[in-house]
Amino acid sequence: MSRRLLKAAEAIREVVAASILTDLRDPRVENVTVISVEVTPDMREAKVFVSVMGDETQKNLSIRGLQNAAGFLQSKIANRLDTRYTPRLRFEIDRGQENAMAVGEILARIQREKDGEPEPPEPEESPPENAHSNDSESSNN
Repeated sequence: MSRRLLKAAEAIREVVAASILTDLRDPRVENVTVISVEVTPDMREAKVFVSVMGDETQKNLSIRGLQNAAGFLQSKIANRLDTRYTPRLRFEIDRGQENAMAVGEILARIQREKDGEPEPPEPEESPPENAHSNDSESSNN
């Protein structure tokens, strides 16, 4: 990426992050952190990578809220950047933090196995509903 595109991406990241914190009043957009921005070479589109604390439902709600606020955020960017086109914003979840946590858990498990420590019990999942009906049918036969 050229220096100009990198500067534009960083300016967009700053404007979007500040606007989310101070200007957006959408209750769906909570616990959102702007991680990075990728701008296309023609500066017509920008992909904004965000991290959202919460479960998958909260993440989807936040992305929808951000997409609905995209026009407002683009107007803030237009005020900051002096370019021919204001990039159209597209928001995506950045899975880097989640992946890093998963790798950390795997490495910790490997270290425990190496040291001979017992595994902490994993939360039990409830059996599928069909499992109960199959058990009762097999006991009747």
